[in-house]
Amino acid sequence: MLESVVVYTGLVVMLAGLVLAVRPIRRLGIATRQRGLAVAATGVLVACFGTLLPARESRIARPETRLDAFAPAWQFHEVHTRRIAAPGARVYEAITRVRADEIALFRTLTWIRRGGRPQSPSILSAGARASLIDVATQNGFVRLADEAPRELVIGTVVAAPPGAHGPLTPEVFQRELPPGYALATMNFLVTAAGPDSSVVTTETRVYATSPSARRRFAAYWRVIYPGSALIRRMWLRAIARRATGRTGR
Repeated sequence: MLESVVVYTGLVVMLAGLVLAVRPIRRLGIATRQRGLAVAATGVLVACFGTLLPARESRIARPETRLDAFAPAWQFHEVHTRRIAAPGARVYEAITRVRADEIALFRTLTWIRRGGRPQSPSILSAGARASLIDVATQNGFVRLADEAPRELVIGTVVAAPPGAHGPLTPEVFQRELPPGYALATMNFLVTAAGPDSSVVTTETRVYATSPSARRRFAAYWRVIYPGSALIRRMWLRAIARRATGRTGR
């Protein structure tokens, strides 16, 4: 994602500038602390610029999946795919049973994401007993579609206007909402790739209902995107290990 690359380039430049402010390196053209601070300030400006880049809206041409039915439009988006040497039914079962402790780096990355703060049970602080899907749907997410062995869709409200309340139901994702909302929808789609082979795709879409909600979420998304993408890849890897029987759990 280009915007995240800009953000993290700026952060790297900022950190380099702070180091150079403490210990200037003349051969790099940074002979004084003031120049190091100037480099750091440039990095901050680049990072801020990356968070402020506009997010374009995309929309499906025609529905093909259950995800399309609940999230036909989005401004923020990621897709990851993995081929697994197992039939679709076994892959789907693995999707519904994988736990947080089976996903490499999951706990480390979610600990960073919540700033190291303890948190009540949620997808960011999942334990080792329940599947991650169950933890999510019991703590802030709603199951939008569960059509074994093809597609599982879950969703949540990641931002809402002040004073908003009411139960989270699938209908929330199918009606027009007032400004200030941001809805996140994620699926796992399993397709056959042979007699004992499947392709599983996980796609995340986020739709903000107003320009201000879009700007606020853009800053957050562009910072967390690298970690989010890594979690999704490790999640698919854990699904593959469970579906192919290469895990002892």
